[in-house]
Amino acid sequence: MSVKVYSTPSCPWCVKAKDYLKANNIAFQEYDVSVDREAATDMIEKSGQRGVPVLDIDGNIIVGFDQKNIAKLLNL
Repeated sequence: MSVKVYSTPSCPWCVKAKDYLKANNIAFQEYDVSVDREAATDMIEKSGQRGVPVLDIDGNIIVGFDQKNIAKLLNL
């Protein structure tokens, strides 16, 4: 399973999303789109959004901390 989290350090919902993944022992790659221009471009192309967090779970895009859909995609 591939989980990517596009976030910024100042985003409280990003922290909640990452804490939720950590609490459920889900490994993820984190991309700080405030400094990583390539990751920011990738996130915008995938989601059509500039807001964070954006989660990419095996190619399924979730914008924001949508715990219900995150849990569903991760079979939690």
